[in-house]
Formats: sequence, C-alpha cells, structure tokens
Amino acid sequence: MITAVRVTGDSMIPALRPGDWLLVRRGAAIRPGDVVVARRPHGLIVKRAFRLTDEGWWVESDNQRAPGRQDSWNFGAVPADDVVGRVVARYWPWPLRLFWRAR
Repeated sequence: MITAVRVTGDSMIPALRPGDWLLVRRGAAIRPGDVVVARRPHGLIVKRAFRLTDEGWWVESDNQRAPGRQDSWNFGAVPADDVVGRVVARYWPWPLRLFWRAR
C-alpha cells in the first residue's frame, strides 16, 4: 500500500525540505540508508534508517544542526513495528525525485 506524507521541519535538509510531499510504501523492507516514516508519540517523523538494533531501527536526521530535531539521539531506537514504511518518491515539488532501489 502506498500513502502520502508531507515533510515538516528542517531535519532532513538537504535531501528533503519542509513542504515536500512523499510517497511511502507501507510495510516495505527497510535497509540502512533508506528514508523512512515512523510513528512517535507526537506524530509521524521522516528520518534516515541508520541501523537495526535489538530495540528497533536507529533513525537519524540528515541535518543534525536543525533546531528542535528529534531522532534516535533524543529518544533511542524506534521499534520496528512503529516504522510505517520506506519513502519511494518525492512527488511535490516537481521534478520527481525517486528513492527506491532495485531489490
């Protein structure tokens, strides 16, 4: 299943910017380096999957200097069940930027 998610905040600059719209493949297999969407108590976050630990996925912001960024450095690993899916494309603004890899 594919769903759409809007980026908020500066934590994923330069790869993604506030206002970008993403297509997310729910339940997709995740590998280190993938951009993912995960559930947190305050809502959804868009981060880069860094590594899989016993506790879940360690996710990080691309822009570590972003004010107010929230990633695994703040809250630890995200349980695998809380990773919604893998970002496969940015569809707005144009031009389209794809994130998928041949698997």
